[in-house]
Amino acid sequence: MSAAVERIALAEGYDVARLINGCWQLSAGHGRRPRDRRAAVDALLQRADAGFTTFDCADIYGGVEELLGEVLAANRRRGGPPLQVHTKCVPDRSVLPHLDRAYVRRVVDRSLVRLGIERLDLVQFHWWDYAVPGLVEAAGWLEELRREGKIRLLGATNFDLPHLRQLVDAGIPIRTHQVQYSLLDRRPAGAMADYCRARGIHLLAYGTLAGGFLGPRYHRAPPPAEPLANRSLVKYRLIIDEVGGWRRLQQLLDLLLEVARRHRTSPATVATRWVLDRPAVAAAIVGSPDARHLDDHRRVFAVALEPEDRRRLDALLAEMGSPAGEVYALEREPGGRHASIMKTELNRA
Repeated sequence: MSAAVERIALAEGYDVARLINGCWQLSAGHGRRPRDRRAAVDALLQRADAGFTTFDCADIYGGVEELLGEVLAANRRRGGPPLQVHTKCVPDRSVLPHLDRAYVRRVVDRSLVRLGIERLDLVQFHWWDYAVPGLVEAAGWLEELRREGKIRLLGATNFDLPHLRQLVDAGIPIRTHQVQYSLLDRRPAGAMADYCRARGIHLLAYGTLAGGFLGPRYHRAPPPAEPLANRSLVKYRLIIDEVGGWRRLQQLLDLLLEVARRHRTSPATVATRWVLDRPAVAAAIVGSPDARHLDDHRRVFAVALEPEDRRRLDALLAEMGSPAGEVYALEREPGGRHASIMKTELNRA
């Protein structure tokens, strides 16, 4: 059973699909085998035809803005549905101490050229190191470009609450905040979600399925052997360790499977629906290198979790806990395991 793809307005006159096609897996640095470019374009167009018209990428996802530029051009030629592309502005960590207006303008102009468009739908801003001053000024340069018409909407990604508040208090019109949010990682719940909801900032959740760990492949299976096949698995395996390890993951998968059977759907669908139902969450970003999971993604909009489902999930989640601290705090911790896998110089590359 499936239903129409839900949509939500991020601003007046601008709405997106509540499941966004995440394109990190298509980047040169993700670790998957190279894909046939024509097949990748065709698969993304197939997803758009199914109602999943919104795509998420970044200036630092090697080759992805150019690939989506091909998707947009092919879609225009065939008279396809309107598409939305969200990208990011992620200055390299080494650049932050001497970042200037020209750098920010150059990055935005480069994204426009790569995508083959005149205005970016959404630019999501990230700042690697809070100890380096200048993040508000840099966001202000993005706001200048928005006022010029090169950007429709501004967002943030992976900010903690104090620094997100700093941007908002400075008058930067942040409309979205992209954060890691799943049954395994609930750091955005509570204060962050409350703040965003009160100020009309929409949470865009990535990592909803923890790189596939919340899918059937890993149910009652041993942990994957090292070296892990791609960067998603490396990243989310560390998150699993934070909440009790492989044994806890199996307990969660057992319960997800039980709930899914009752709803005649998949554990991944239940996990995604749970995130979409969280306060302030506008959309979930799902890895979509091809069209294989279209049916599962459509079913998300046909599932309504019942109070008993939520009660049982909440009880287990309370036992498991969540990674500690603010949004993205572990990933910023000097010398920490999570920080050690972050690649902070991808714009220059």
